Amino acid sequence: MLAIILLAGLGWLALGRAGTTPPQEQPLVLSQHFVQTQKPQVCVHTLLENEVETAKILRSLEMTRQLGAASIVQFFPWAYVESQEGKYDWAQSDHIVRLARLQGLRIIARLGLAPDWARPVGTPLTRLPDAAFKEFAEYAAAFAARYAADIQHIIIWNEPNLSVEWGFQPADPTRYADLLTETYSRVKQAHPAVVVLAGALAPTLENSRSGVGLNELDFLTALYRLGAQAHFDALAVHTYGFRDAPDAPPHPGRLNFRRVELLRQIMIDQGDSDKPIYITESGWNDHARWLHAVRPSQRAAYTIRAYQYAEEHWDWLEALCIWALRYPADLRGYPDGYTLINPEFLPKPVFFELQTYARGWAAKESLWLPPPGDI
Repeated sequence: MLAIILLAGLGWLALGRAGTTPPQEQPLVLSQHFVQTQKPQVCVHTLLENEVETAKILRSLEMTRQLGAASIVQFFPWAYVESQEGKYDWAQSDHIVRLARLQGLRIIARLGLAPDWARPVGTPLTRLPDAAFKEFAEYAAAFAARYAADIQHIIIWNEPNLSVEWGFQPADPTRYADLLTETYSRVKQAHPAVVVLAGALAPTLENSRSGVGLNELDFLTALYRLGAQAHFDALAVHTYGFRDAPDAPPHPGRLNFRRVELLRQIMIDQGDSDKPIYITESGWNDHARWLHAVRPSQRAAYTIRAYQYAEEHWDWLEALCIWALRYPADLRGYPDGYTLINPEFLPKPVFFELQTYARGWAAKESLWLPPPGDI
């Protein structure tokens, strides 16, 4: 995710879950459902780890199914599960997995965030020392084994080409290659059929002299040079449209939706074209006061066009996941412009357009698509 969105998310995570007692809830009547969709690539990124009430988790998943999205990307923080070394608390994860299963949703699991005991005192949750790689791999293997019947896709860490995701240490391809090497074999031993995804790489123009991160093109090239190819089954990528139309051509010096094609070309050049790509964060922003946002009608039109473009041109793409379904509370800033529904579960216009596309309902009159510069 974009760095500022991550920092906002860490504000929720910093509240922690240890020692909290969920409020008493009325029993919910649960039953098995199945997703009705004609576009299985449609996927949304959920933030259910930040919810306390079962009713809100369930409502988020129900609306995902009603949208016609076949998959969700969901974060399962190591820091939540193993807050005490060697003692796993799977209660929250079990709850989310069970409710997603009952809605008929496929989970692409993202693993990350180090518990207090695994990192230096006073460092952020994203700090992962080399000495803790083995312990993270053990958590990932335990996760893969526990949910082998429900989860077939696991992302190792998040946006490793950004320093914020390493606790503000340099974004080092060598360290991430080492983490993949340590984790891949352990996860495969626990669940041989699981698809291990590298990434998810963040879109950025930073160069090797930057303290903020490293652009994802150079980062992926370095991973191949380091021999990481043998330690992932698919690539997870983040690609945002900003103010460009979805069919705007890619360029190394520009961030837009089709930038993922540059990463694909690197995979082809490295003889790795058999591996698929999962876009695990994407979309446009319709916040009224952000320089890089578009209008709500433009966002809806661009989103549908993006899916259509991917369907027509990207036979290597397995999923295109929108960031994000919903935040538990307004962030009171531009990140709110990325959601499909608001904290009160009211859908935005883009939700309805995407639902019409995914469910294959009778086509409306063609969506009006204003020129890219017409804001």
